[in-house]
Amino acid sequence: MKEVIEGTKNDAPQPETGEKSGFWKIFKKLGPGLITGASDDDPSGIATYSQVGAHFGFSLLWTILLSYPLMGAIQEISALIGRVTGRGIAANIRKYYSKWLSFLIVGMMVTANIINIGADIAAMGSSLKLVIGGPALLYSAIFSILSIYLQTFIPYSRYVRYLKWLTLSLFAYIVTVFIVKVPWATTLYHTFVPSFSFNPVYLTSLIAVLGTTISPYLFFWQASQEVEEIKTKVEEDALKKAPEQAGGQIKRIKIDTYIGMAFSNLVSYFIILAAAVTLHESHTTEINSAADAAAALKPLAGEFSFLLFSAGIIGTGLLAIPVLAGSAAYAVGEAFRWKIGLEHKPHRAKNFYSVLALSIILGLFINFTPINPIKALFWAAVINGITAGPVMIMLMLMSANRKVMGDFTVSRVMKFMGWLSTIVMILASIGLFFT
Repeated sequence: MKEVIEGTKNDAPQPETGEKSGFWKIFKKLGPGLITGASDDDPSGIATYSQVGAHFGFSLLWTILLSYPLMGAIQEISALIGRVTGRGIAANIRKYYSKWLSFLIVGMMVTANIINIGADIAAMGSSLKLVIGGPALLYSAIFSILSIYLQTFIPYSRYVRYLKWLTLSLFAYIVTVFIVKVPWATTLYHTFVPSFSFNPVYLTSLIAVLGTTISPYLFFWQASQEVEEIKTKVEEDALKKAPEQAGGQIKRIKIDTYIGMAFSNLVSYFIILAAAVTLHESHTTEINSAADAAAALKPLAGEFSFLLFSAGIIGTGLLAIPVLAGSAAYAVGEAFRWKIGLEHKPHRAKNFYSVLALSIILGLFINFTPINPIKALFWAAVINGITAGPVMIMLMLMSANRKVMGDFTVSRVMKFMGWLSTIVMILASIGLFFT
């Protein structure tokens, strides 16, 4: 019989009465896919997209359209592995392939995550300073402590609802575009007609967009959240044990994932567009952080756009830091076979919560050193690029392995899209070294 984790029944959302609009019905059903997609637009990602839009204007908008099906396919495969097996990615690599390979991949991902957390915390502190003044480092420390507290002391079944609401903060970037004047004919042309250049800076930006949208921590997080959903809902189980649930769960995963990734890519698209319309058109091309982008927008797009952009950075940071730290904790816990899960109370999963808290603390610590968190992101991108290829190869091998997936190996179409995404990321990571 499946174990029911402490507090689950009492904490689970209760059925609600009354009519709701179609939007809220859909929103309520979305979960791991939406949160994973939204967390991809973290402050570091915002900085990358702002840099691309500021430097190249509209000419890289097409990359967002390209990345969507690739991102959606690999995230759907990650979610399926978690839902079918009832284990996360690191646990499956250890069980079916190699313990040491699991350790190596997890170590590289955690290193990149910590650097990413440091940059996100710095951007959040700087953004709040832009709005209200005061010490950015103090604000960064407060955001770090808040993130640790919320993840540690609020059960997953409640905390996940807060994360879902935080995804709405990303609408700030969509609203920003409609405040400024956009040349839609030019925008649509560059969206659907790719332009290409062998200029090293252009290639680096292209690789950066792909590396930002398709990141290893997203694979680990979404798979682990499917496992968490199994643990917290008494009526659900891994599909290998409960194949009768497959029809509904596989359909839910597909809808959740592709809506989540569409939302993520739409926001990315509008950030590039906002930077192209304002910063690039005014020849402001040097953007080193998300906070720089917000500050540069103020004289060009007005106070309201500046406030929206800044608020979005803080909101997405509060969403992304738990995902970055949480994916690190899940991966390390699975690799070492610890008790893991955000639904557990701290004393029941000490090692898991220790890794989660330490990831955030180390990220914060970077901001108190001479290391520039934004420049450190380059090395995080390198590590992510090196890690993404092997992780995606393992995902594709596992998704086609009947020992792992039982009767739920992926379809030919998904296999094609998954391998295409993998090849693109491997080529991108190789290209990173040449550029």
